Formats: sequence, C-alpha cells, structure tokens
Amino acid sequence: MEQYELAEILIRSTQRQTWQPTFASAQLVVVTEMGSRLWYLDVDGIADDALLQHFYTAEEIGIELELITVGGKRLTGSGYLHANPRHQAAAIRGEGEITGL
Repeated sequence: MEQYELAEILIRSTQRQTWQPTFASAQLVVVTEMGSRLWYLDVDGIADDALLQHFYTAEEIGIELELITVGGKRLTGSGYLHANPRHQAAAIRGEGEITGL
C-alpha cells in the first residue's frame, strides 16, 4: 500500500463543470494486490459547499481528476466522487489506472 498527501485537486465532472476545492487534508491511497492496482482518495475539510451539494444530489458522480502531491508529482485519473456535506468530506473511488506514479 502506498500513500500520498495531496497539495492540489482539480475535479472535472462529466458535464464539464470544474472545481479546484480548498481542503484541510487529502490522501491518495494505492493498493496493489494479486496483480491489481486499486486507488482511492479521502478528502477532509472541503470548504466548497456547492461542490459537495452537487455530488451529494447528482445522479452522475463520475469525474476526471488532476492531482498534485505534496512532493510535486502530477497525477491524473478517473473515478466517482461520493460527497459527505455534513462532514465537509468526500471519498473518491478510482476507476482504472492512475497515471504519473
């Protein structure tokens, strides 16, 4: 299991809306098991209520991501954003490969 602290996140919905939220902490976790590589993000302290409400009520939660780690790595991938407005948080489940690692 690999973990990366994130400095920046750019989210693009399937409808081409774009957000670059501020957040208290965000961590990318990559799990390699039996030849498969899965990844997800946990993001806490999201200040953008409109972003959280959008994905909390949306039927389509698919997104494209551009990430920058604290160490400066640039990563891209696709996934699904599961918003938790009550806790100002989101879980993003990766779909397919994350590039840049």
